[in-house]
Amino acid sequence: MQVSSQGVTVVALLADPDAPTEIAQRMARTLSTRLADKSGQGRRFDVEVVSEPFTAGVEDPPTLMRRIMDRGSAENWDIVVALTDLPLHSNGRRLAVNLNHEHGLALLSLPSLGGLRLQTRARQAVEEVVLGMAGPDMTGADGPPRSQPLPGLSVDRPAPVHPDQSGEKETEDLRYVADGPRGYLRVLAGMVRANRPWRLVPGLSKALAAALATGAAATVNSTIWTLASSLGTPRLVIATVGSVAIMVGWLIIDAELWHRSAEKSPEARQRTRLYNASTVATVGIGVLVCYVGLLVINWVWALFILNDRVFASTTRTPLHAEDYVTLACFVAAVATVGGALGSGLESDEAIRAAAYSKREQERRRQLQENHDD
Repeated sequence: MQVSSQGVTVVALLADPDAPTEIAQRMARTLSTRLADKSGQGRRFDVEVVSEPFTAGVEDPPTLMRRIMDRGSAENWDIVVALTDLPLHSNGRRLAVNLNHEHGLALLSLPSLGGLRLQTRARQAVEEVVLGMAGPDMTGADGPPRSQPLPGLSVDRPAPVHPDQSGEKETEDLRYVADGPRGYLRVLAGMVRANRPWRLVPGLSKALAAALATGAAATVNSTIWTLASSLGTPRLVIATVGSVAIMVGWLIIDAELWHRSAEKSPEARQRTRLYNASTVATVGIGVLVCYVGLLVINWVWALFILNDRVFASTTRTPLHAEDYVTLACFVAAVATVGGALGSGLESDEAIRAAAYSKREQERRRQLQENHDD
């Protein structure tokens, strides 16, 4: 790694658009000061954020490292840390970080940081990567840099992310991988977090309108009152789970969200399972958010509209406080199914835009174009 003159180390955060860029921009506000304080050598750091889709059309880590190397050589940068929300795989293993100390390059896969405290973990990982490359004690005369723990990646013990020998000496000299069940769950949580499943509900306006209309009509339906009053807790739970499952299944099937790989290799099958698991989790969380919102709205609507005398004369039971909750839960289940039918009015592109991050949308669009060709 070369260091700029005048004692200033120029650090570039090369970030994919959307979430990685947002994380990099927030990080850059204090990164220079934090790096200078932690280096303890009177060194100064200048941090730049560059947002561009450097992973477009590529999932191969060595190819990405070459892209980063070419991009960095065209600029006056000493260290380049590339951030992507794309889950990366190398030789059948889930990749967290690729490092090239000679050229001052790092490729960080944000999903490997998990779904919680993402900003903090990303900042810690970037700080350790930059200080490891800028520090004089990281390289020895007889070999590659020593494997060092990265706090941003290994905040839990035993750490699901650990150093691993690199198989691509041309583009990297050290990498960190996420192994085992905990590493798998951590990457999966990071992928779901990148998709932002809470955006699914406002993104499906037609489905939401159908669900609200269904709930409003069902709340004033005397047959629904009778059914809700006769339901026990087990059947109410079954109705709730069933409605959510129907909505999830319908969205995945109707919008063709299920990932199929043309490759037959074990690594391709592993990626396919991971992508499909993230799809089910993303859509499932989004539909659960929808259900809870419908429950609250229908509960408020029931408080306003229900008359205890009319209810008692229809169901032959007095109206109690718990009846409002039972009715709201049942109506929310019915409305969720209505929302599934309403989602058929949405275009596939609208559903994908609501369910996936921009990077994941681009990846799936590229796969579809390759399949059509």
